Amino acid sequence: MALTKFNFNSFDVTSAASKGLGFNASANGFSTIDPGSMTLIKTLTASSSATLSFVDGSSDVVLDNTYPVYMFKCINMHPATDNVKLTINFSTDTGSNYNVTKTTTIFRAFHKEDDSSTNLNYETGSDLAQSTSGANLSLELGNGSDESCSGTLHFFNPSSTTFVKHFISNFNTYQYGNITMNHIAGGYGNTTSAIDAVQFAMNSGNIDSGTIKLYGIKDS
Repeated sequence: MALTKFNFNSFDVTSAASKGLGFNASANGFSTIDPGSMTLIKTLTASSSATLSFVDGSSDVVLDNTYPVYMFKCINMHPATDNVKLTINFSTDTGSNYNVTKTTTIFRAFHKEDDSSTNLNYETGSDLAQSTSGANLSLELGNGSDESCSGTLHFFNPSSTTFVKHFISNFNTYQYGNITMNHIAGGYGNTTSAIDAVQFAMNSGNIDSGTIKLYGIKDS
């Protein structure tokens, strides 16, 4: 089978902001197209970091009415301190204060490595009722060399000036006592001001390592 080679100059490709490349029926074969529904906006990587913050308009972060839904993917979040919680908080003043009032709920399923115990329960005391504290996403996270948590959080219409700001999350945690825990959390920031910054932190100590990716989801 012969391999056909093309001269780069034979392609007529015009770049455009927020566009991708697709094939068409023209002689040159390419045109700019709208990209897929999920767009990677920003990746942050922890290295003994007190917090990881996504602030609209800072360091190429977009967190406004560009997208109706934003998604955070947290990958192998490893704490410096044993038996801690991964939390999230919000700001309405581009990160000057992370103190939005929140009401949340959280429950978990767990299974011990030795198969000695399993359970499904609502986490009384780990939820929030009109509190400005960080909302819990992962509980009892271990700091062993192979321990971490990973999960996804969806944040809905943060730029609305009419409605409260809803979020839901699903995290799996390597608990400090060798237990797998699946945490389902959700709630709302009880504000009609636009939220323009999001911050992740451990409730005690630093984020030793881990990666968080922010995506915008359009047409949703």
